[in-house]
Amino acid sequence: MTTQAELIAAVAKDAGVSQADAGKVLTAIVENIHKSLKSGGDVRISNLGVFDTAARAAREGRNPATGATIKIAASKAVRFRVSKPLKDAVNK
Repeated sequence: MTTQAELIAAVAKDAGVSQADAGKVLTAIVENIHKSLKSGGDVRISNLGVFDTAARAAREGRNPATGATIKIAASKAVRFRVSKPLKDAVNK
């Protein structure tokens, strides 16, 4: 597993910029992905994949401790669909 700090260090080294600048760029990318998904859009990144949202309908569930029926509210879920180049790279 790679941590955010490790990712920032690697990006800084590969791009020849400071870790502070790489951190700012990574933060800006993540914030803009959040904004796009919150507004109902999707984010397509070549060679990585697509982030989008899916609606989950309201439904009934069960409390596992008591067995009582509970109502689960409708919500949105974030989905990520991997691109073919990334899938191929992982499976080599």
